[in-house]
Amino acid sequence: MNPLIPEWFVSAFAIAVVFVVMFHLGLGIRPREFLWAWRRPALMLKALFAVLVAVPLIALGVARTLGLPPAAEVGVVLMAIAPGAPIALQRSIGAGARRSFAPGLQVTVALAAVVSMPLSIAVLDVLYGATASVSPWQIMQQVTIVQLLPLTLGALTGRHLPRVAAWVTPVVDRAWKVLLVSLVAVALVGFWSMIFAAGPWVAIAAALTTAGALAVGHGLGGPEPGTRTAVAITCAARNPGLALLVAALNDAPPAVKATLLSYMVVAALTAFPYGLVRARRGDSMHTPETDQ
Repeated sequence: MNPLIPEWFVSAFAIAVVFVVMFHLGLGIRPREFLWAWRRPALMLKALFAVLVAVPLIALGVARTLGLPPAAEVGVVLMAIAPGAPIALQRSIGAGARRSFAPGLQVTVALAAVVSMPLSIAVLDVLYGATASVSPWQIMQQVTIVQLLPLTLGALTGRHLPRVAAWVTPVVDRAWKVLLVSLVAVALVGFWSMIFAAGPWVAIAAALTTAGALAVGHGLGGPEPGTRTAVAITCAARNPGLALLVAALNDAPPAVKATLLSYMVVAALTAFPYGLVRARRGDSMHTPETDQ
């Protein structure tokens, strides 16, 4: 299964798109919006449990229940242990997540992945009798370049260069939307055969896992609708970049990569209705005074 478009091109394009998306988000973020989340440790701990522990357990249970082939099961679980999808912040804010909570959650989950992914892979090695590995440094490089760096640059520009931010914001806003649509088209054209080859049971497993992630995130997201939305979407949006990194470093077979790509597409389609419903409810209506 040779992709129509080289993998290196799609990967580089994806990194560029995510960089622009995160920079755009950073332009509208204020430092106090990070502090609000970290000043509520109980809510943050429940969110981290949902994202880092509950979702992988759901994925493993779904894969075992459906009796997926070993490579497909590994792919589904591998995606489930890869948290902190960069696009999750854009999705959650667009769906009505509380702006004073969603950025702090995103950064916390991204940093937690540096520890959680190597630990999760060690557990999977015991479970599957494998010898896969990934170093915290490799995860940190991916998280920093793709998420933390552009988010920080955007936040600093918005805070210290307001005139520049005011000029560049509408330009970047249009650019990330065009680039994101282009990336989806490129990925579908380049890897449609691999996605199709993953089979219907992988799609079912991805849909069930994503639905379970939305449910557990919504349930553990606290009493406020805006924080529920943030945790639910963060749970559902797994990080294909980290999952593919682990697969590449450990020479995973093509069936695993096909599963990851199929999961990514199906998960996005499964989570879309939830985000649409939450956005229509207007869950992000908070005054500056209540967000302090």
